[in-house]
Amino acid sequence: MSTRAHTPVTSFERDAKTLQAPWPFTGREDELELVRRSLTAGRHGIVVTGPAGCGKTRLVTEAVRGADHARATGTPETRHLPFAAFAHLLPEAVSLHRAVQLLSGVRLLVVDDAHLLDDASAALVHQLAVHGRTRLIAVAADGGPCPGAISRLWTGELLPRLALEPLPREDTEQLLAAGVRGGLEPLTLDRLQHLCRGDLRLLRDLLDAVRERGLLTPREPAAGAAPGPPDPGARAWRGPVPVTAAVRERAARVLQGHGPKERGTLERLAFAEPLPLHLDDLDLPVLENLEADGLVRVDEHGTVRLAHPLHGPVLRASAGRLRAARLSRTPEGCEAALAAEAAALTGRIEQGDVRPAAMPAGEWLAQEGATVPAGYAAVRARFARLRGELRTAAAWAREGLREAAHDAPCRAELALAAAQSGDVATARETVADRPDLPEPSAWLAAARGDTDAALAAIGDITDRMVRTYGAGGDCTDTAFALYDLVRLGAPEKAAGRLPADGVFARHADALARADGPALDRAAGALQERGFLLFAAEAHAQAARAHRDPRAARTARTRAVALARRCQGARTPALAGLVLGELTARQRQVVTLAAAGLSNRQIAQRLTLSVRTVGNHLYSAYARLGASDRGALPWLVELPGAQPA
Repeated sequence: MSTRAHTPVTSFERDAKTLQAPWPFTGREDELELVRRSLTAGRHGIVVTGPAGCGKTRLVTEAVRGADHARATGTPETRHLPFAAFAHLLPEAVSLHRAVQLLSGVRLLVVDDAHLLDDASAALVHQLAVHGRTRLIAVAADGGPCPGAISRLWTGELLPRLALEPLPREDTEQLLAAGVRGGLEPLTLDRLQHLCRGDLRLLRDLLDAVRERGLLTPREPAAGAAPGPPDPGARAWRGPVPVTAAVRERAARVLQGHGPKERGTLERLAFAEPLPLHLDDLDLPVLENLEADGLVRVDEHGTVRLAHPLHGPVLRASAGRLRAARLSRTPEGCEAALAAEAAALTGRIEQGDVRPAAMPAGEWLAQEGATVPAGYAAVRARFARLRGELRTAAAWAREGLREAAHDAPCRAELALAAAQSGDVATARETVADRPDLPEPSAWLAAARGDTDAALAAIGDITDRMVRTYGAGGDCTDTAFALYDLVRLGAPEKAAGRLPADGVFARHADALARADGPALDRAAGALQERGFLLFAAEAHAQAARAHRDPRAARTARTRAVALARRCQGARTPALAGLVLGELTARQRQVVTLAAAGLSNRQIAQRLTLSVRTVGNHLYSAYARLGASDRGALPWLVELPGAQPA
């Protein structure tokens, strides 16, 4: 091999060692191990694919850190130049055959942005994979054209493929906590995730811009208000979206290549946000063109929105000052929408259905830093708490308390969310000298470990409610108060008092009979309606009721999986849960099996034998209490996951 081809190997080793990313590498432990194992003896490498910005390059950089390797990168500007990606590794004029000879001596070759390679470079990578003397890591983005020679690396089974999904919310939150001392309050975290849609590069760029412009600040009480304890340490972003270079690049399609009619329609939609426009109010042929370009979306009700959440801020920022002043929406213009959203959420709660619902007007109001009416904030907080999103519930309650420092419903929601998170100090401070908040006081007693006092207090509350509203349990507040008795382990106190045909009554009956399978069924019904925390508690109670140890382990695992999605929930029913831990390899195998892959497909993906995959599954079943593949989706959080 020529000196020219060999020299970059050691230089790239130095680059890998000195590369320091602004944020620590977070999550992806299983994927990191998989990439590293693909470079061990007898293996020829791997292809890593995924959406733009999901962390593919960072994962590979971590995997090869400290190892001698050469690197090549595809670029859109050089796709017409033969061997452009390998110009630093090859002579100026070279044939494909000679290029393969020169690079076959490289022990490890990393090819980034392989979907942007010129045809000659793509053919070179494919031939290196065929010859098998060079270990290859190829990184390619989903969603666009890719040279056939690259896609055949995995479709032709030359190399296994690792399809990366966007980083889960929990890992993203951990990543942001590392990048922002004290972490971010939930509404800011939700906003960043919504805007970036899994693009970690955009997330980092946007957060840096927010921080540099002084938009990331502690969320202090409103002037003159005393709304109880602040969110300790958490920082918040309120106000406009900084339109950085990365944001403009992501939204470039809405700024370029459109006629005045299309641009005018896009601007109307941008300035209408957070509310949509109806297609009857817009030019239909223009909308059809924009929909075909993927720039707008029309729902079944005929309302039209911009397709990406970043498009609106970019269009508003690029409009002239006079045009923006004429078209901009004010908080006062959202009053009717806020009332409609609050009524819709209240109706959903009364119907016992708290599945996710889009409520853009309230979110926009909070994001802009405008005053959120206390009544609306209390409803949002209650809806979030019933879903098990306890930190989000506390954040909405605090928003309402900025407008009305002594608002009882907001104080109650803040205290309830704190108590059910085990935050005794916040709950105690919020309900101090407030005898008009008996339910939070009861849950505060439960958080302190005094379940008897909590049951006595809730019993008094329900007795007063029944005297007021009657014994039929028709009042929503009465039903939830009675259900608190079930959650705290005293179903006999609610017997015959809950609506007979409801899931709360079924849960109470199953717990009173210590019927493990019936408790699991009740938990499934609760989860289906969006009550994730209640479902976790029912599964935890089932784990204690089951006589079959395997069924008990499965219920316990389900309880833990759901509780992890409830933002730090710590209630009496969840106390003492212990999850059987899996090894990193067992987690990989279980995750793929839950996504629907066969043992043979898993073996091909992980470069294992079919027998080894079977052994890993058997061990995982034993640890988790599962009996077959039908239980696996419960054991990993893969809603709607599909094999790559």
